[in-house]
Amino acid sequence: MQQNETIKILNSVAAGELSPEGAFSKLRQQPFVDIGFAKPDIHRTVRQGCGEVIYGEGKTPEQISGIINSLLENGQPRVLVTRLSEEKAGIVSAAAPIEYYPQARAAVAGSLPAPDGIGKIVIATGGTSDIPVAEEAAVTAEFLGNEAVRLYDVGVAGIHRLFDSLDTLMDASVIIAIAGMEGALASVIGGLADCPVIAVPTSVGYGASFNGLSALLSMLNSCASGVSVVNIDNGFGAAYQASMINHIKGKNYENTVS
Repeated sequence: MQQNETIKILNSVAAGELSPEGAFSKLRQQPFVDIGFAKPDIHRTVRQGCGEVIYGEGKTPEQISGIINSLLENGQPRVLVTRLSEEKAGIVSAAAPIEYYPQARAAVAGSLPAPDGIGKIVIATGGTSDIPVAEEAAVTAEFLGNEAVRLYDVGVAGIHRLFDSLDTLMDASVIIAIAGMEGALASVIGGLADCPVIAVPTSVGYGASFNGLSALLSMLNSCASGVSVVNIDNGFGAAYQASMINHIKGKNYENTVS
């Protein structure tokens, strides 16, 4: 569905042949722009509330910059690129307007929005080695319009560090708990917090951690209520889910909750 079809829909609304709700439903189904090597989803914002995000790993800098520019040209106000190496980012920046976040291995084209979520997303890590995944989550959360609070190196090996931040945990709307090794942090936080906890296992650990599999299985078997789990090293996926939770009042309850 391209520009001519969109005009037909709008003309139908103007003529009274189609309701605004019907037009919106049709517009939500508009697909993509074909640029040869990719088909950017230009109406994902209308359909899902957030525009397409580019996964940078496995793509060339030219492909990444081409997709960024296509999305921007078709009205997407900002674009997030994840898993982007510093080397690729240097090449992409010559062809597309990005700001690079090296710790997160992510880039943003366009300015970050002001936070409009119902609360704060707290991002906690077991150790300093988990920060790259945490920063991917933090940048993603901020890109999606959330206030991200970083709480790093508060793992169970020195659990008093976590207890020293209980006020921060209790003030959260959603908590993302990120840990490798045995992945116990998510269960501890899940037993303390009164909000949803999203656990992210990381590939940090010695041999028997099996590149994050041990932490993944521990988190999946957590006895703490309210803990959900995303894939290994998936800071982006955790932040996206957290953002949906942090915006749910505005979507469903704005007319019923004062």
